[in-house]
Amino acid sequence: MSLLECLVGLALSLILVAPLIKNSGELIAKQIEYEKTQSLSAEADRALELIGRSIRMAGYQHANSLSRTHQREQRVADFIQIQKHSGYQRSDAVMVKHELSSGVDFDCIGNTLTPERTKNGLAQQGFLVDRQASAPKGKKVNGGSLICQSLDRQGRIQNTTLMNGVQYLSIEVLPGLAGKAFRVKLEMTDGGWIQREFERTFSTRNL
Repeated sequence: MSLLECLVGLALSLILVAPLIKNSGELIAKQIEYEKTQSLSAEADRALELIGRSIRMAGYQHANSLSRTHQREQRVADFIQIQKHSGYQRSDAVMVKHELSSGVDFDCIGNTLTPERTKNGLAQQGFLVDRQASAPKGKKVNGGSLICQSLDRQGRIQNTTLMNGVQYLSIEVLPGLAGKAFRVKLEMTDGGWIQREFERTFSTRNL
């Protein structure tokens, strides 16, 4: 076989194989995108479930609470507070307060709520979005960090990072509904071109 025949054969092989290589690359890219999207969806579901759980608990008062009548008129302002555009990328923040129930309650990082983890008899759970503290300065990051605020055993506020990849958090009060309802929007990102928005509506049970 001459050199020319070898070159022609190699060229023909490349022509035949090139589409297969291209298709394989596209499939791999789509698979990576799918896995990243699924990961973002799972993280968003977890975040929204934690936020929703705290909103549903807002304003809970034990049946035997001595402060129940006194706080009745002010309970919305006392037990759930929203700070608009105060966080990363002008994200909203929320702080929820409630008394302990007769059962077993948990804060947003899984600690069992006890009287030691209260302040003035109220448990506190907050959510905000901040810049990623661990990211090197100047390095491109995948959004901000969702921070959980809770009380430690001394009743002091502690901040714990729940997850990264949060681009924006919005919390809006929905008027005209029974009780107090809130629309929570969470925008997740991988730091590249994948961005997904998730939305849920939660209602308080005690306000």
